[in-house]
This record gives sequence, C-alpha cells and structure tokens, in this order.
Amino acid sequence: MSLDLSPFLSPDASRVLIEARLRPIQGSRFQPTGFPDLGPALFETSSGQTLLVESAQSVANRLEATIWDSAKQELIPELKGLSYVRVQRPDNSYLTSSITEAHRLNSPYILAGKDKTLFQELKDKTAPFAEGVIDRARLARTIAEYDFNSLLHGLFLAKRELAGGRLRIERALSGFIEATGVRVAASGGVKNDPVNPSGDTSQGFGNVPFQRDEFTAESITAFFNLDLGQIRAYGLGAAGEQLLVALALYKVAAFLEGSLRLRTACDLECIEVLVRRPHAAKLPASAELRAALPKLVEAAKPLLGSGPRQVVFEGSEKKAEKKGKTRDESGASPS
Repeated sequence: MSLDLSPFLSPDASRVLIEARLRPIQGSRFQPTGFPDLGPALFETSSGQTLLVESAQSVANRLEATIWDSAKQELIPELKGLSYVRVQRPDNSYLTSSITEAHRLNSPYILAGKDKTLFQELKDKTAPFAEGVIDRARLARTIAEYDFNSLLHGLFLAKRELAGGRLRIERALSGFIEATGVRVAASGGVKNDPVNPSGDTSQGFGNVPFQRDEFTAESITAFFNLDLGQIRAYGLGAAGEQLLVALALYKVAAFLEGSLRLRTACDLECIEVLVRRPHAAKLPASAELRAALPKLVEAAKPLLGSGPRQVVFEGSEKKAEKKGKTRDESGASPS
C-alpha cells in the first residue's frame, strides 16, 4: 500500500497541526527542562498553572536526531542521497555534520576551517542576494543543494561575506511540550560520604544534602506545527514538497513512537495522537513513512545537488568552538 500524502498536500491546507497526549511511563512525577537563572518555565493560562516541559529549540534537536544513525554517524539508509555536509578530520575520521551541528550550514566547522571550497561555492551562489529584496524561492533552491534538512528546521547564514549576513530561513517545522494543571512534587536527598562525613564539600568530600523539585500534571501534550504555506513558497515543485512533508511527518512520528526519555527523571510515553489540521487527516506510522522515503529522495534528486558533501576541518576544534556561536538548547538558528 503506497503512502497517501494527499491530505497534507492539498492547496487548501496551510498548516499541519498535531497534538500528542503524553504521560510518565512510570509513576506520576517528571522533570521539566530548565533555563539558566530561571529554572522551570512556569506560567498561568486559562487552564491554570502551566509548565514548559520541552522547548521548541530542544524539540528541534530531537526531531533532527530521528534521521541520524549515531552509531554509524550517518543518515538513516532510507535517506541516502539527501544533501547535507559531512565534516571530516584530516585523517578522514568523522567530526560533525550539518545535521547535528547547532547552526547547521552556519557551523564554524563548515565555514571557518581552512578548507574553503564549500564556503566559496556558497559565496558565489549567494552573491545575487547581496542587494535588494531576497528571492526566497531562489535561496531555498540554493540551500536544498547543500542541506535539505535546513528547509524544515531553519537557517541563518550570519557571515558577512555571504550576502552581508542576512540570509535567513525560518523554521517550517516546530514543536514543544507543555503540561497543564501542574503541581510541585518536592523531595530531596543527600550525597553521603561514609569515610569523612564532615569533610570539605568544596573539594567533593563530606555529606551534601540537596532539594529536588519535580512536577505532576493533569495533562502533558506535545504540539507540532508544519507550515505548508512556507514549504509551497519555496517553489521546489511537487517532488520537493512531497519530500519535505514526508520527512517532517516521519520525524514527528518517529519521535513520538521512539524513546521519550527526555531526561533522567522525565521518561514519557505517547498515548494518543490527534491531527487537528488538516481535518480528518491521520499521522501515518513512522514505518510507513520511512519505507516511502527512498523513492521520494530519488524523485527529488535534481534538487539535491551532488548529495552529501564533505569538508575537511583542520585546526583546533576548541578554537572553532570559541569562534562559533554557543549551542543553544535547540541547536537552531535564531529564526
């Protein structure tokens, strides 16, 4: 049975809106994401006290991870031929890639190394965008040749040499997890030192008591939003649109069907998935979507350039990290 994407490709559909009901896989407590100088993100809504369990930035990372085989350090086999940039060390060992890098093509490992081949290509191809209104469709076609994944998760080419550092693509696919009706589940413990209980704790010795705040909730919901209007505006044609939509749906389905152990004390499971828009649509199973990906990649091959590109990074990896932007929680561009 072939995959039917027609409900998601209708010209009348502007968004794919998906909601998934989650619950702790054991017990009732869970640990939300936290932020520096803020801690858990608690706020009031009409449903009462609400908690951000997972931010859009972090969900973006987790969605991208569904297409990456971390054991082999490469894309899943069904996406063979998809464009992305693979960064190698001089000894040809794997270093990183535009799929896993915080800022994708804008990563310093891709653009700030001694190997300037790819950088020069991007500079030449983005030169027409240096002045005037940016042709968004032309930019999308250019990016598709190097990192197709960025058309879903966003990109900001911040280098001044690349059209003045003003080339941005907003996220077409985003998601977050919220909990409503939340209450604090306060607990604590102590790090025991049976050898020297009163030792210098600043040096790691001694007994150290601590407080721990987890939460319970009446409901936990994952929300996903795919902007079909943005995808159509790329002007990639039917093959490009079908691949982007199927890839986005696969990421959502694989994320929800996979391990939702977001943190040590935040292990969740999905109990129901609802597609709010388009009406009457259903999210296909990840296995069905994954099986359809090879043919969709093949059909979109003219858009994907030469497929995966390789860049050799030479120099200090620590120095490159300092030159690049700090990885935010999402790894996504500020778009």
